Amino acid sequence: MVFSFWIPMTYCEEDFFKEYLKMMANIIVLNALICISLVFWIVSMTASTYYGTLRPISPWRWLFSILVPLTIATQGFKKKSLDHSGALGGLVVGFILTVANYSFFTSLFVFFVTSSKLTKWKKDIKKQIDSEYKEGGQRNWLQVLCNGGVPTELAILYMIENGPGEIPIDFSKQYTASWMCLSLLGALACSAGDTWASEIGSVMSKSKPRLITTWEKVPVGTNGAITFVGLLSSLLGGMVVGIAYFITQLIFVTDLEVSAPQWPIIVFGAAAGLLGSIVDSYLGATMQYSGFDQNTGMVVNHQTKDSKHISGKPILDNNAVNLFSSIIIALVFPGMAWCFWPRR
Repeated sequence: MVFSFWIPMTYCEEDFFKEYLKMMANIIVLNALICISLVFWIVSMTASTYYGTLRPISPWRWLFSILVPLTIATQGFKKKSLDHSGALGGLVVGFILTVANYSFFTSLFVFFVTSSKLTKWKKDIKKQIDSEYKEGGQRNWLQVLCNGGVPTELAILYMIENGPGEIPIDFSKQYTASWMCLSLLGALACSAGDTWASEIGSVMSKSKPRLITTWEKVPVGTNGAITFVGLLSSLLGGMVVGIAYFITQLIFVTDLEVSAPQWPIIVFGAAAGLLGSIVDSYLGATMQYSGFDQNTGMVVNHQTKDSKHISGKPILDNNAVNLFSSIIIALVFPGMAWCFWPRR
């Protein structure tokens, strides 16, 4: 009797149990984050007490690092900016960056909000030119990882090197930590610049895009194609991320008067956004397949029987291109910034 009753109940309430499993997954992840943050707090308090050098994680930072990323991830999921896996991935990335440095958090927050808004902007036009456009521009865990994986790793290394908290970027006093901060900012500015370029340039440019490797005119949506509007947008996208970082520095860093000037953060963010977009375009033009599908009249990222090759080889997909671009900028740009950063 119990078995015969259970079968139809399971079948009829399949959607309910799916939602139940998702809810349980959320609870498990949230509990795991709380446990991890508590471990960080206990370790930092112990180390601070024993060595007397590291700054412990305050209870308020710990609480802020849980509640704010959780709220943002939940809102992103409700507004379809993130799917379920993307929300969980974003929660982990947001927690680590927030507990490490509030400047990291605001940079990530500005990147996520502006990118989500721009992805949904003029969506009717984008549906006509993008064969892989998702309703609402939902990002999954893989996209979150490729855009947030490098910053997350750098935030962990930053906490190991310096402990949690905000510091001025000053190569003469905090060389390694400053390098990590600029690497993280560069990776986020690169991702923002690429997103702004593709989302704005594809619908606002009056001229036909040109392939970055050959300078030939190509259809809108071709990987590796650039326009003046797109390049300008990438510079502005990186600049907005740099401004968010700079303002947070002004609010939370206490010893700015005896440190190197912080205004170059804005210039660095803008340059990282622009050059990151150029690197992304070059990788897309050479290592990502682009073809024109005769049936749909759109550019496709994989070879089909009706597609005509435009550029690139099928080596990387868009997520891998984004990841490699952010890695390159994170590795190269801090060294360039070190050469020009003003000293006090």
